[in-house]
Amino acid sequence: MPKKNTFARRTPTDIALNVWGILVFIYLFIPIAVIIAYSFNTGRVLANFRGFGLDAYITGLNNDIIISSVVTSLQAAVGAAIVSTVFGTLGGVALARAPKGAWWALGLTGILALTLVTPEIVDGISFLPWFVTLGVDWGITPINNGLVRLIISHAMFSMAIVTFIVRARLAGIDTQLEDAAADLGATPWRRFKDITLPIAAPGILAGALMSFTVSLDNTILSSFVQQPGYTPWPVYIFAAVRVALRPEVAAISTVMFVLTLAALAFVGFVLRRAGSNSTEIIKTMAG
Repeated sequence: MPKKNTFARRTPTDIALNVWGILVFIYLFIPIAVIIAYSFNTGRVLANFRGFGLDAYITGLNNDIIISSVVTSLQAAVGAAIVSTVFGTLGGVALARAPKGAWWALGLTGILALTLVTPEIVDGISFLPWFVTLGVDWGITPINNGLVRLIISHAMFSMAIVTFIVRARLAGIDTQLEDAAADLGATPWRRFKDITLPIAAPGILAGALMSFTVSLDNTILSSFVQQPGYTPWPVYIFAAVRVALRPEVAAISTVMFVLTLAALAFVGFVLRRAGSNSTEIIKTMAG
């Protein structure tokens, strides 16, 4: 049979939509490309481009305040990812295995969805007096630690993301394997460890790294709950913009951007190794 020419069947509408899609991507990524380019600026101020060089990277890596804020962001992101992954995995498995129309599953889904759509400034205003009440009035000392506050507040938002991703991963999975294992005498823990967990593992990893990246660039919520000595990187940038944005901020931001891309690429690689196609990878990561 002669090979069909798919390009000959493209209508002007298809071409216009393709061009529009390309323009949208260019519009979204040009600011990132500009920041990356200006991270090599040898001038003292970011807007004053003097030439290409690695001065900004060297200055940024030797700045103790910048390194401290980056370390704080990484610690908070890792902590939030661990907490949200544990509880989000349990929630995702529970929702995926819930009977159809179960009232508690509908209620939990609604609460988690509400968590995702609530403006972060509302979350920040809510968390601040709550932390003060727990740490000062009730005497729960760990709550007064700035890093603990960042982890709790970031995990609250990320937990919903992990839950929906794990639920999407387990949705439609045949439960006959678990039923067969139960018939053979496997305990609930053994069924979960040997059957459910391996199936959900790609979704769990995707949720963990998505939680990590969401926590890494959280600005609004972090600005409300941060404590002196625990200023995360996005809050540091927000404060630096008020004075003068220096090239080292762009340099470290570029490093963080590369780390985020590497994390997302690793998720895609793991899902691909697990046998998922492109559509399934996007569905799993989007929840």
